[in-house]
Parts: sequence; structure tokens; C-alpha cells
Amino acid sequence: MFRLLVLTAVTSVFRVECSTAATLVTTMKAVDFEVYGRVQGVFFRKYTKKEADKLGLRGWCKNTSQGTVLGHMQGPTDKVESMMHWLKSTGSPSSQIDKAEFRNQKDINEYTFDDFSIIKD
Repeated sequence: MFRLLVLTAVTSVFRVECSTAATLVTTMKAVDFEVYGRVQGVFFRKYTKKEADKLGLRGWCKNTSQGTVLGHMQGPTDKVESMMHWLKSTGSPSSQIDKAEFRNQKDINEYTFDDFSIIKD
């Protein structure tokens, strides 16, 4: 009976340790994006950087000659997904988003950027 009690206690502690360790492992994602609509001349890149910084994301964004905003972001999966929603639906106050496209989504183990930056024309 004593062995069963000890074995049960050890198993419970092991389960707690394993589940705690699993929650400490954060999956990260990287994704390229392009936003279409009235997104240039309306501080879209500035607000994109502000939102990315708020979410703790890394990467970059820039204007394109086609009138879109192109970028790349990296970070915890839930934060990247929040940013994807923000890029599709919110943007800067004066912007008019027609659509946002996301490409090259992949899981990553480490960052390749130190922060989120705006690439100037």
C-alpha cells in the first residue's frame, strides 16, 4: 500500500513538471505580408510598427512602387495571428484596407531580426 501511495505521488509530481515545461515552450511563426488599398501616405507603416512593437514582434515593413505595404514579421504564434488580423481589419486611422495577403508562413525556432523596423523608400 505504501509503495502505491509513493508511486501515485511521484506520478502526480511528474505530470505537473511535464505540463509546466510544455507551457514554457512557445511556438514561433514567421510570415510575409502585403497590404492593399489606401495604405501609403496615411501613416500605415508607422502604425504597423507601433502595433508590432506592442505585440513584441520583429521584422520590417516598407512601401512598394505598386502602392502596397510589404513586410515580414516574426514572433509567438498567437501574437503573429493578432497582427495578421490587425493588418486585415484595422491599420492606421486614415487607411482603407482592401485586402491583406500572407505568404511563406512557417514555424521558426529563433528570431532573425532584432526589432521591427520601417524600411524607408
